[in-house]
Amino acid sequence: MKILITGGAGFIGSNLAAKLIKEGYKVFIIDNLSSGKKENIPKEAIFYKADIRNLDKILQLFKGIDCVFHLAANPKVVYSVQNPIETHDINVNGTLNVLYASYKNKVKRLIFASSSAVYGNIHRQKQTKRGHNGHIQTNKIVPLRENMNPNPISPYGLHKLIGEYYCKIFSYLYNLETVCLRYFNVYGPKMDPEGPYALVIGKFLKLSKENKPLTIYGDGKQTRDFIFVDDVVSANILAMKSKKVGRGEVINICSGKNYSINYIAKLIGGKKIYLQARKGEMRHTLGDNSLAKKLLDWQPKISLEEGIEICKNYFRI
Repeated sequence: MKILITGGAGFIGSNLAAKLIKEGYKVFIIDNLSSGKKENIPKEAIFYKADIRNLDKILQLFKGIDCVFHLAANPKVVYSVQNPIETHDINVNGTLNVLYASYKNKVKRLIFASSSAVYGNIHRQKQTKRGHNGHIQTNKIVPLRENMNPNPISPYGLHKLIGEYYCKIFSYLYNLETVCLRYFNVYGPKMDPEGPYALVIGKFLKLSKENKPLTIYGDGKQTRDFIFVDDVVSANILAMKSKKVGRGEVINICSGKNYSINYIAKLIGGKKIYLQARKGEMRHTLGDNSLAKKLLDWQPKISLEEGIEICKNYFRI
């Protein structure tokens, strides 16, 4: 099989490319190297430097491709708040181009990298119950499930939601098999400490290596559902192979556990400084991964503590 990865020079894309090559697939990569790095690309992959916003340029590159993994995006939430026009062009128009190129070249299946940012601040974010004394007590944060109504609070979250709807439309109208994987906070080797993915863990590792204090925006009590990159790669490959999907299904790819930013700082170690919270960022993320288990036969294998140790070794801390 011939596999094409958009954004294949990036953190997740390059890890996915390496795994697919190891499994014997022929891998093609499209990337404009705006945030991805050429040194991330496996030498066995065929690389095209191209921008997904240029339909004429990429259209011919999809000929003979069996499956597409669409990971190319500008996934910086804060950057999308500051630059909504530019990021819309990349994340929405670029995605439409990739879907169209896949359809026109008779690609069998496309796996779309979506995001937990589509959920935004779900109104029923917490469960409550009445205690023995009659008072309402806050219980635990409700895990985010795919059947909840999305409520994005950033342009980036909206861009990914539009991408999901486009995937469903292309499956319905044009018989292009699509699957949408909603990534939560992905981290692991090859992540760029200056880059968009795993911003907190990546930056903390870089600051720790430089013996600088760890910068925390807000009070550090905000929580995230972190998922190791190897587990995300595994989910993508299973989404390519599964016979239970292909009609635009939306599936959470998450650990099902959430941890505070303060706890991440504790695992990495070092002094902390606190700055003002940033606009457009969710207070809590916690995903339910039961649908991924059901449709993809997938579940995460790397714990946060294990993953942080792997990253510390990779960064030589």
